[in-house]
Amino acid sequence: MDFQTVMQELESLGKERMKKMYTGNGAHEPLFGVATGAMKPLAKQIKHNQPLAEQLYATGNYDAMYFAGVIADPMIMTEADFERWIDGAYFYMLSDYVVAVTLAETEIAQIVADQWIASGEELRMSAGWSCYCWLLGNRPDAEFDSNKMASMLDQVKNTIHGSPDRTKSAMNNFVYTTAISYLPLHDMAVETAKAIGPVEIKRDKKKNSILLASENIQKEVDRGKLGFKRKYVRC
Repeated sequence: MDFQTVMQELESLGKERMKKMYTGNGAHEPLFGVATGAMKPLAKQIKHNQPLAEQLYATGNYDAMYFAGVIADPMIMTEADFERWIDGAYFYMLSDYVVAVTLAETEIAQIVADQWIASGEELRMSAGWSCYCWLLGNRPDAEFDSNKMASMLDQVKNTIHGSPDRTKSAMNNFVYTTAISYLPLHDMAVETAKAIGPVEIKRDKKKNSILLASENIQKEVDRGKLGFKRKYVRC
């Protein structure tokens, strides 16, 4: 299936309701408003196609960029490819749910995520922390250095309240994910969540939201989810 055909298919799947929802979250034109579930039949036909994914991502069309992440072949993507993708990720649904997710399926995930966390740029930092969430929720605990993860929890505790909003949100999720999915540091993550307390996220034209990792951790523990790992990162 070629580029033009895929773009036409995506356009035909667009819904005004979804378009409004994505726009409300930060997407801007061009976009069609395609529900992620509606992309699955198309993805099954194509499977992995990195050249096509690159063409789609380069359009700047939100739906095409999202679909690019679905059909990308992460194992042949380089650091330079991910830098180009994060440069194009203009809001968090791209940085955290397309670029970070795709990065999490690679062997270079932690190297690139560490660079992004240290960058000082809101969406790069957000993608870096989010990548670790996807990694922790999928890979065996043995793949991670517990000293490094403990240091990252300390970094969150010391810097979260002064960080940009999207980075705050991803950091908060990192604490939650560490507590649930990385058993060696469950107790430390729980204590970190308590030390952080409520995290306020400003919303454009909406009421600010308050994130409380400690409550969410307890809910998942009560549901018997401690140690949860996803089978797949990408759906």
